[in-house]
Formats: sequence, C-alpha cells, structure tokens
Amino acid sequence: MAQARRSKAARTEIAAANEAVRVRYPFDDTRDFDDAARGFLGSPDDSRIPGPQGESVWDLDAYAFLGQDCPETVNPSLWRQGRLVTRHGLFEVTEGIYQVRGFDLSNMTLVEGERGVLVIDPLVSAETAAAGLALYRAHRGDRPVTGVLYTHSHVDHFGGVRGVVTDADVAGGVPVIAPEGFLAHAVSENVYAGTAMARRAAYMFGAALPKGPQGQISAGLGQTASTGSVGLIPPTLTVARTGQSESVDGIRMVFQMTPGTEAPAELNIHFPDRAALCMAENATHNLHNLLTLRGAEVRDARVWARYLTEAMELYLAGTDVAFASHHWPVWGRERVREFLSEQRDTYAYLHDQTLRMLNQGLTAPEIAELMEMPPALERAWHTHGYYGSVNHNTKAVYQRYLGWYDGNPARLWAYPPVESARRYVEFMGGADEVLRRAGASFAEGDFRWVVEVVNHVVFADPDNAQARALQADALEQLGYGSENGTWRNSFLMGALELRHGPVGTPTVAVVPDLLAALTLDQLFDALAIRVDGPGSWDKEVTVRWNLDDGRRVTQWLRNGVLVHSFGDGGQDRDPDTEITLAEADLRAVLLGTLPPPELARHARITGDPSKLAELLGCLTEPDPDFAIVTP
Repeated sequence: MAQARRSKAARTEIAAANEAVRVRYPFDDTRDFDDAARGFLGSPDDSRIPGPQGESVWDLDAYAFLGQDCPETVNPSLWRQGRLVTRHGLFEVTEGIYQVRGFDLSNMTLVEGERGVLVIDPLVSAETAAAGLALYRAHRGDRPVTGVLYTHSHVDHFGGVRGVVTDADVAGGVPVIAPEGFLAHAVSENVYAGTAMARRAAYMFGAALPKGPQGQISAGLGQTASTGSVGLIPPTLTVARTGQSESVDGIRMVFQMTPGTEAPAELNIHFPDRAALCMAENATHNLHNLLTLRGAEVRDARVWARYLTEAMELYLAGTDVAFASHHWPVWGRERVREFLSEQRDTYAYLHDQTLRMLNQGLTAPEIAELMEMPPALERAWHTHGYYGSVNHNTKAVYQRYLGWYDGNPARLWAYPPVESARRYVEFMGGADEVLRRAGASFAEGDFRWVVEVVNHVVFADPDNAQARALQADALEQLGYGSENGTWRNSFLMGALELRHGPVGTPTVAVVPDLLAALTLDQLFDALAIRVDGPGSWDKEVTVRWNLDDGRRVTQWLRNGVLVHSFGDGGQDRDPDTEITLAEADLRAVLLGTLPPPELARHARITGDPSKLAELLGCLTEPDPDFAIVTP
C-alpha cells in the first residue's frame, strides 16, 4: 500500500476536466443500472474466493468503495462504468439462461438443458468458475454440466474450464465446443509472445495497484482478471461455418462465425427456442480494442462492422434479448436493434474515417488527435472507450493498413529510446534545464507534455530521482483524468514502478494446459523463437527425432536459425544424433522437464548425444519482468 500513501491529490486542471464530463454526458440515463440489476437472484455470503493454497484469487467486495460519490481522482464516466461492472451475483437473462457476473473479468453463462446445464465461457480461473457454478446450483439445483462452449480464443473465456468439468467428464461424453481455429490461436497467443503480453497486461489491468479512488477502478470490460488456476481442455466439437446448428442436451444453437473481429477465432450463438442472441465479445457495453495495450494481432474494424450487420440480418427477427460474455444484457427487439446498430456504426466510422484521413496523408497520431465521433454515438454510453479507445483504435486501423512507418524518412531509421533520449537531453540544455522547464509545464497542467519530455531524462539517466518523481506525478494525473480503464491502469502502474521499482508480472504467461495443447509443429516453432541468434551464428547442429508411432522430425541449427521438418527437410547431411522415443518424452525434452543426461533411460540414441545439449544450450529464457518505464 506504499503507492496509496504516496499518491497525490488531483490537480485543479484534472478536477475541472472531470467535472466537465458530468455536464457533457447523460448521467441521468439510468437504463444501464436497471438492466444490470434485472433478474438478480443472489450472491454468496462469503465474498472471498480462495485459491489452492488458501490465498485470495478474487474478492467480490474489493470494489465496494464504488458505492460512494465519484472523487476528483477518477473520471466520472469510468466511475459509472466501474459501478456497473462490479455488480456481482447470479442473474436470469431469460427463461433457462442465466449469467454469473462480477466473479471475474468476464461473465459465465449457463443454459439449462433437458438433463443439466451448458456452460459458456468459464471465466479466467478454475476457482472463480467453480464458485460461479456453485452459486448457480444453490439457486437452480444440482444440475450436471452437460456441455462446455468457448466463444473465442482469449483466456478469460476458457481458463476456468477445470472448475466446471474434468478430463474424465469430457472423455465420458461431455462435449467441449469451440470455433474453428480456436486451439491454434489460444495457444499461439499465449506462448509465442506470451511473456511480453503478460508483462504489458500487468500495466493494462493494473493488478498490482491498490483498489480505490487513487488506484485501480476497473478495466472497463470488467474489474480485472482473477489470479487463480488457469487451464485448458481442448475442444471436442468444432464449429466451422455460419448457419451450422448443434444441439447439446436438447439445447438448440445456430452459430455465426466471426473470425477477425474481437478474436481471430470467435463465434456468436443464436438460441432460437429462447429468442436469445449471444454476441460473445463482439458487442459489449464499451468500445472494444482493435489492438489491445498488451499487444495482439490487429483486429479488422471493417469485418467487425459487417458481422454485426450480418447478425442483425440473420437473427434479429427471432431475438428478444441479446447478451454477451461481458457486461449486462439488452432486452426488447428494438433496443437490441439500436444497440447492435450503434455498435456497428462505431467500428465502421472508425475504420472509414481513418482510411479517409490516411489517404489525405495524415499519420496515425494526427488522425487520432483529429478523430471525433458522431454526437449520436457519443451520447450512447455503450460506445465509450472504457477498454478500447478512439485514440488507440484509430492507430490500430492505420497500423493494419500501413504498418509502423508513417512514410517520413526522418522516422525511418530513428535511434532507439536510450540513444535518442541522451541526444535530446543534451540538445535541450541538460537534465536540469529540461526538468526546470517540465516543472513549469506541470504547474500549467500540461501533463501530456511533461510525460513526453521527462521520459527523455528518465531514459538518458534512469537514476535521476527528480525526473522519476516528476514523471510519476504527471502520469498519475493523466490516470486520474482518463475515461479508459486500461489507460488509467497503465498511467498509474507507470507511476507505481517509477516510485517504487518494478513489481513484476502478477500473471503466469504460459500454463501447463496451454503447453500441452501445442501441436508438435507449434512446440518446435516456440523453441525457434528462443534461439540466441548471434550466439549461435557459427554453430551447425542436426538432430533427428524418430517417434515410436513412425513419425520423424528433423531439427537443424544453422546461421542462428533453428528449423524443423517432418522429414529430413532436404538436408544433404546425416544428423549429428538420432533419437528414438515416445512423443511424451520428446515434449518433456523440449519443455525442459527431461534433461538430456536423463534421456538415455527413455530413448535409443545413436550418434553424438552431446549435440542435443549443444542445441538446447542455444536457447534463451524470456524475461517476464522486463523494464517498461525505464530503460
């Protein structure tokens, strides 16, 4: 709680800007609060959800402070969203469809069948999912789980699956349904760039921040992510096309495939017998990300908008309620039409206007600064940038079409941050002069400029205590004024680490179930990413793996590149070593749980066994705690 003690009050400029928000937006519109409360059945008496060691992985009352009036240190619009997403418990959506909300970043939906219940998107952690299922059963009876459905490939929609079913349940016939491509994207996102994403997610979700008026309020999409046990049970039934219909336990579902929207593999679900439409994460009560602050593949705003149009064309006539895997439902056909239309128009407008301006020669930061949303969309609370933002989404559209380079050769070969910072500080008259001028800018309330210019001093001299303190103060003020939950968390996390040093990454990037779900091809690719290229320029090693089921994989290291082939890859040389073993043992070797010296007990080895150790010795370990606000 040191950060809470060191936090400052909101400056006059931020307090005034936050007060202006109250005038600008329709805070007297309470429909969302009515909808968020509708169908409430109850919540547990015990607010704490424990983990395997007794530690708390979720506290239902952690955000109880949001019941008070909004303070000057929080944007009132974000405070409003925080109050809405912190509402927790079991809710009836319509007859036979229920949601557990406020138990994690996402919602868990439960659809009653003839014998049991279908679980859709079982949260982040097994512990929160199990607690949600227990709450459902306390109100609706001890129904067995007769199916699981993942709407898309992000961890908050599958990570808690082991809290609702076991491997034995699935082997016994409980289906696990997912869209085509789900498994490949779920594991690749969390393995290939997982370490960097997890570190950046620590800023995006602000898990290390104290929860309170000067700390973490919300992530916009939900409060934050739970910290329990993450797992993955691979799908047993794949949905491959729009219009595909499946029945589970008497529950009839018609699917709409939506790849390239909020996730590379995603689907919407229509329940024709319930007149209900599940929009997964394609239409929620905020503007979503086209590119998340943690990093991901850039999403396509154009196809996102088109899929929303298609959803209305296909299902609106048979829909009386629309719900999603975050936030609260929308009831009534005309309100559903309005909601989906405004969501569609938001993504289409961002896409089309960004393209219009980039074709006039504007760069991504220029477009982001100029972009204004139509008044009718700005008045709709569900289009506000609590999670995504207009600013960084326009930059994502630009990146999707034109990439990182803005066309100006002056920025084609810029110095990296530290070298650039040293030169800037020298040109500007030295660190003392920069800080003197930045201090004046801070007093004038120009916090954006302070953050930009003082960053040069921090990167030129990371031990400069005055620079770190001023940068932290400016970041803190930007956090206080942000309507976007992930921007607020990122600004305040920057202030926290500048004041107190790195706090690390609260989440584990790669968990055993994700590693187990990697195909062998993906696993070999994941190893290639870890090769120390310069350190292995002069090495040439070939290892052949003969699996006991007859498959053969050849790896060769040359020119600092580790390549593999399910054959010999056209190699014109014999392998340095050849190893015959079971696939499970091969995976253990590649994952580092079976050291090469112990391999002889599990495999038949010919050639030079030291070559395997030489190859594995070229692999580096990722750093889950790399610096972000300092060099």
